[in-house]
Amino acid sequence: MALRLPGQWVWDSWFVFDGQKHHAFYLQASRGLLDPNRRHRNVTVGHAISNDLKSWTVVADALAPSESPAPDSWTTWTGSVVRDEAGLWWMFYTGTSREDAGERQTVCAATSPDLITWTKVTNLPVAAADTRWYKTLAAGFDNEPFRDPWVFKLPGQSEWTMLITAGSPKANSRREEAVMGVAKSKDLINWQIQAPLGAPGQGFGETEVFQFEIIDGVPILLFCCSSQWISDERKAAGEIGGVYSLPVSADLSDVDFKRAVLFPDTSLYASRLVQDTNGGWNLIAFLNNVNGEFVGELCDPIPVTADPVKGLVPKV
Repeated sequence: MALRLPGQWVWDSWFVFDGQKHHAFYLQASRGLLDPNRRHRNVTVGHAISNDLKSWTVVADALAPSESPAPDSWTTWTGSVVRDEAGLWWMFYTGTSREDAGERQTVCAATSPDLITWTKVTNLPVAAADTRWYKTLAAGFDNEPFRDPWVFKLPGQSEWTMLITAGSPKANSRREEAVMGVAKSKDLINWQIQAPLGAPGQGFGETEVFQFEIIDGVPILLFCCSSQWISDERKAAGEIGGVYSLPVSADLSDVDFKRAVLFPDTSLYASRLVQDTNGGWNLIAFLNNVNGEFVGELCDPIPVTADPVKGLVPKV
């Protein structure tokens, strides 16, 4: 497998290429916890480097929770990495705090000159759910989903876009509340929260780990959803959850999750699209449940392409 650690489970990951080598950042937790469900609250962000997306050298961990009080005093969850115009690397990640009993999720950030040593920015968080459009604790909900920030620039735009896992306060039920949170920034530190894309009631209770890429000319929105959060209609069609893709317009003006397509390999979860040095696109995800047991390791890169109707498909 691409990345299996003897002492840690590995799950959600995100990748960046520095011009010479690929860097993987990933959530990890000790296998000594015994119960894989405990990993979510006992997590750090690991870091490994590769020439080929297959053989990885583990280096020093990138991030760990802050001391209380802080928005990331309990966990440092899934994120993404970009490089600004001055050459500084920015990691955006999800924080939860002990002060909020872990129920409030916000977007935090750290910077690095070399992708190795990371310094958290001051005045965290950099983005949080707005009660006008998203579920919040302040509005009386029992949790505040606002996580998995994917930061990038849409084609032809100079400002940065952030896509976020979020929940709508207008949903009829928990299993219908998923929307895609959106924020915009000109400088990566000051973010303006915007109305979500998609709408509640489009087939999902959670849409996690977003990514936008143009794959062989087809704009694709990638996300995942576990079995307990997919609609009865999708379950009736035989779906059990996993990795989903959604063909969209290049400006994200037509996001309708009802058109999302399940990727064939349902043992995978929290996938990323990663371009190799030859320009080909690959899917990398963690192996989730196999034969009823959690695996917790990253798969080898799976070459993929995209179809305007079928979405993301294995390349043959």
